[in-house]
Amino acid sequence: MSNVTALAPHTRVLIAGCGDVGTRLGLQLAAAGAQVWGLRRDPSRLPAAIAPFAADLADGRGLAALPAGLDAVVYCAAADGPGEAAYRAAYLDGPRRLLDALEARGERVRRLLFTSSTAVYAIDDGREVDEDTPAEPVHPTARLLRAGEEALREGPYPATVIRFGGLYGPGRERLLRLLRSPAGASCVPGVYSNRIHVHDAARALAHLLALPTPAPLYLGVDDTPAPLCEVLDWLAAQLGTAPPRRLAVDPAEDSRRGNKRCLNKRLRDAGFAFTFPSYREGYADMLKSAPRV
Repeated sequence: MSNVTALAPHTRVLIAGCGDVGTRLGLQLAAAGAQVWGLRRDPSRLPAAIAPFAADLADGRGLAALPAGLDAVVYCAAADGPGEAAYRAAYLDGPRRLLDALEARGERVRRLLFTSSTAVYAIDDGREVDEDTPAEPVHPTARLLRAGEEALREGPYPATVIRFGGLYGPGRERLLRLLRSPAGASCVPGVYSNRIHVHDAARALAHLLALPTPAPLYLGVDDTPAPLCEVLDWLAAQLGTAPPRRLAVDPAEDSRRGNKRCLNKRLRDAGFAFTFPSYREGYADMLKSAPRV
């Protein structure tokens, strides 16, 4: 289960980069009695339970007016695109600018969470990966993620990094679109994929915020690392579409993903229980409202 209710009443939390996961987190925290601000360039569409705070992490505009007396900060910004410049702005420049602004105001933040990615592991042989596995990224964008992690860890506030696997859920339906497309989907046999439903990603962040002494690093993945071909086969059967084509090498495959089996034992041992422990439960929930085509 998630222990979000263990948060002290009136805890003041800033969610920096309050997109899909951040908004889900903010609603959970607000329901538990926290005072939550959502930082976005345009926060006008945030739910009423999340106080809007307009600022730009990439260039620092607006950060001088940060809310005072913050207890916790969750940095969950996403890059505007797949390139190095977008990643540098979101995952390195943004954290540094936010730290500078917090320090300039004399904030005494007790907890800082940073959402990173399992892409920092440059492993392509299918081996198991956990928090003790060295993260030695090769791809330039993964290196920027790793640099952002270190920037926050070297800052003045207690920091915890959670490296999420691939996020899926409502609005994140890439595999479903591929299977339904005229070209269909393809995969390389034996290549593993790691994922977490956006609902559980937000719950995991809330859980870590409420822990008295969280570890410095967690892997945010579900219980079931699975070959991508297996996932696509299962989805094709649910959708009634053609199964994925098997390829020796997939030219469309993202080279940052690699081939690894990420383990969530540390998150589990911290008391977290998943609503969607595997892709089957998560996608089944999504397909309840998805029409067959």
